Amino acid sequence: MGNRTFKMPQHIPVLETAEQLPLTGPLQRVDVGERMRRPGDLVIACALLTLTFPLMLFVALAIKCETPGPVFERQDRAGYDGRRFKLLTFRTAVHDAKNTHPTWAREPTRVGALLRYTRIDGLPQLINVLRGDIGLIDAGTSSGAFWG
Repeated sequence: MGNRTFKMPQHIPVLETAEQLPLTGPLQRVDVGERMRRPGDLVIACALLTLTFPLMLFVALAIKCETPGPVFERQDRAGYDGRRFKLLTFRTAVHDAKNTHPTWAREPTRVGALLRYTRIDGLPQLINVLRGDIGLIDAGTSSGAFWG
C-alpha cells in the first residue's frame, strides 16, 4: 500500500438547531404526533359513529316528530388556514326558514333542550371529523360571523 496522506478541512460547518436542516418535501421533519393525528381521528370517529348510530337515529326521529324542518343545522365555520366548511349539529330550536334569528337566540324545543343539556346535539360533528374538516383534538374553529 502506498503512503497516503489525509488533509483535514480547515472549517466544518456546524448546524446550531434542527430547523437549519435543509430538508423539504417528504424528507422534511414532521412530528410523529402530527402524522398520527388524522389516522387516529378516523379510527376514533368511525368507532364512535358505529356505537352512537342507533342513538343518532332515535334523535333524528324525535326531532322530525316534534317540529317540521331539517334534522341537521349547518353552521359556517373557518378551519385550518381559514378554510370554510359547514359544521353539522342536530337542530335544537324551531326551524327559522327566513333566518331572522341566529341559532343561539332561538328558543329550544323540548327535544332540543335535552340535546343541549346532554350535549348530544354535537354528535353529527363526527361526520365533519371523517370529512377532515375538524379533528377530535383540535385548536378549534371560528364562527362565520368573525370572518369580516
